[in-house]
Amino acid sequence: MPDNRPSPIAGTWYPGDRQALLSSVSRQLEAVPARQPLGDVVGVVVPHAGHRYSGQVAAHAFRLLQGLQIDVLAIVSPMHHPYPGKLLTSGHAAYQTPLGPVSVDPQMVDELAHSIVAHGGPAPEKILRDPEHALEIELPFAQVVLAPGFRLLPLMVRDLSPAVIEAAGHGLADVLRDRKALLVASSDLSHFYPDELARRLDAAMLARIESFDPAAVLAAEDEGVGFACGRGAVATVLWAARDLGADRVQILHYANSGDVTGDTSAVVGYGAAVILRSASA
Repeated sequence: MPDNRPSPIAGTWYPGDRQALLSSVSRQLEAVPARQPLGDVVGVVVPHAGHRYSGQVAAHAFRLLQGLQIDVLAIVSPMHHPYPGKLLTSGHAAYQTPLGPVSVDPQMVDELAHSIVAHGGPAPEKILRDPEHALEIELPFAQVVLAPGFRLLPLMVRDLSPAVIEAAGHGLADVLRDRKALLVASSDLSHFYPDELARRLDAAMLARIESFDPAAVLAAEDEGVGFACGRGAVATVLWAARDLGADRVQILHYANSGDVTGDTSAVVGYGAAVILRSASA
């Protein structure tokens, strides 16, 4: 039997003590005004820096999910480390956090591989004991806001070619279509530009996300108008959400690391958004 994936980031990227982590996440959620989503929430886009830096931005999206009951949490993130696969997933039985394990659904992992291949993409390769933070960093928020019992469908993106990303998105939608599911795209925005330039670049990328155009999100960096380290993850989730009937994206909040540290000379941008399906859809 596969073992649980041990957390490589608990105690650094977020608190390693259960009570400290629960208190930290709860404080960030409580600092966000409650709002009612204008439609069914199909997915969210959230940043993936350490909770100290981007957790307050992520809270704007996760607060909308308070008490939501789902069967599947599909998190799509980049892979920041040099693995050979174009797409990756976990071979573990669960992701371990200080709040407890989050079970991976092995059947859905296999279904996703077959579905992506059917759409012309590569099957995600299963990896063990990876050091990637971008997927795990979202789990404590999910564990606090979602009703217990959900299972995780993890996907990490290395290849940013449009054909691979679109196949991954369509394949993900096929697997989730008849399940109570939530999509999460994990991505930060621009990295290490001065504050004024970073805000312009980040506004351009967020506009492309809000326009619900996955191809434009992927193309933004090549065009030099916007940057996101998880643009492949965002585009994958947008493709999947479109297939699942979503019809609009709402930007919820923006900030950058300078808002936390006071150093505006070289900042990292963070945005939160919700992907919605209107009642008419």
